[in-house]
Amino acid sequence: MRRHAVLDTTGHENHYVRMSAHMHLSDAQDAHPHDRGEEQFALAAELLALLGDRTRLRILDALARSEADVTTLTESCGAQRPAVSQHLARLRLSGLIVSRKEGRRVIYALTDGHLRRVVDEALNLADHRLSNQPAHD
Repeated sequence: MRRHAVLDTTGHENHYVRMSAHMHLSDAQDAHPHDRGEEQFALAAELLALLGDRTRLRILDALARSEADVTTLTESCGAQRPAVSQHLARLRLSGLIVSRKEGRRVIYALTDGHLRRVVDEALNLADHRLSNQPAHD
């Protein structure tokens, strides 16, 4: 970082710090290991396998938009309630979603913004492939 001084319109000296683009990265970016080991690859493969089911992916997409109960998720997924309940149980046991009670209803939510972004990116990639859009970052 370099400190710079400029004069404002009143002749007072103002100081500012010039920052590089790398300085704008959040601490969260640095929290992830750059040297990935076998454990990260194994767990990532397990997590991606959980996303490989259409109904679970629809559930996660719905939960990425807002918390929901099983009735709402059943309607948005177009699947049978018992199947949705089984998928919710599997996602909850894997730690990808959490649940809480509101009266007699159980409300489900995603546990992590990373998961929200993975689901969103997977669907964006599918959209690009289906519409023949060019690849981009």
